Amino acid sequence: MLRHVILMAALLLFSTAEAGQTGEGVKFAFYSASWQENNRDLLRVVAFNPLETEVRIESIDFVDLRAPGGGSLELRLGLDVPAGGYAEREMEYVDLLGDSECISDTLASDWRLVEISNYTLNPSVRNLIIENTESFRIYQCVQNVETRISEAATGAVTETREWVLYHFEALTDR
Repeated sequence: MLRHVILMAALLLFSTAEAGQTGEGVKFAFYSASWQENNRDLLRVVAFNPLETEVRIESIDFVDLRAPGGGSLELRLGLDVPAGGYAEREMEYVDLLGDSECISDTLASDWRLVEISNYTLNPSVRNLIIENTESFRIYQCVQNVETRISEAATGAVTETREWVLYHFEALTDR
């Protein structure tokens, strides 16, 4: 009985700590089938807004990536995300891989890009059941972005410099 109480307390503490870490701002992720199939499929962005007011993701500027013609690679999204809700959009493919040594080395080593997001990827979040943790690896590369978000009610704009993580997966026989 005491063991169950301790386990429940530990789970509650972990959940509260995790919620505090990830619940601060709008979360977003990019996906594209082209990363696995080597074509130019659409780029999909999905966002979650934990705040109590609707927001608009105005833009995400990949400051470490160069756009054709110079300057950083800025994605103008104009994506409205309801309070406590999700939003998504598909757009023309944009190369978010750039010339990062981390990304190119990882792709050359038989890893596949799964997601680019401003939060840490956990296999359990993606409903993956991993029975043999020795045969599954997640690897991440990091890029800087500047996110510009406006609040729908007031029009107040917040610009945040943060990281996005490039999440790669490999199923191996290691």
